Amino acid sequence: MSLQLSRRLLITAGLASWATVGLAASQRYELVRERSRVAFIFAVSGASQTGTVPIRSADIRVDTRNLARSSADVTADIRNARAGMLFVTQALLSPSVLDAENHPIVRYKSTRITLGRAGRISDGARIDGELTLRGVTRPLQLAAGLTRPAGTAPDDLSVLNIRLTGMLSRAAFGATGYPKLVDDPVNLDISAEIRRSG
Repeated sequence: MSLQLSRRLLITAGLASWATVGLAASQRYELVRERSRVAFIFAVSGASQTGTVPIRSADIRVDTRNLARSSADVTADIRNARAGMLFVTQALLSPSVLDAENHPIVRYKSTRITLGRAGRISDGARIDGELTLRGVTRPLQLAAGLTRPAGTAPDDLSVLNIRLTGMLSRAAFGATGYPKLVDDPVNLDISAEIRRSG
């Protein structure tokens, strides 16, 4: 489910004109699973490590008349997380860190979207939501960006790429294992390709 987001063309005219292209409000988009992933970056003994977990499901709605009313509800199965070397992955999934056996599903549900400059998601938007990890639910804010495939027309929003970035404290969710080896902050880099339904 790795996705190379080398193309980061901002949606300019397309996003600005959503309300006038004749699309109904609250369009549903389907996740392209093989082109979507959650990456998490953490430090082990001072060295940066990157892990990934595939997205399991996503309910994504885009309100074309009022982008701030768009929403996302995304889950991932933490049992499928991978973090490079086998022993790092095993430690990651252990009871003292992610406790994958007892809490296999991680969920992020948006509660509010604040648009960027000129009312666009492509210009520094923020998503406030609730992250449930290890059975603990806490607020989490993510920076959001929306892009369309290179070469597509500005009003062709049938396929979109989403990128979300943010940071969390693993200790805030009870993932306190290996404190002398693994730093507390975890950076998130979430990428997804979505296609409009219907």
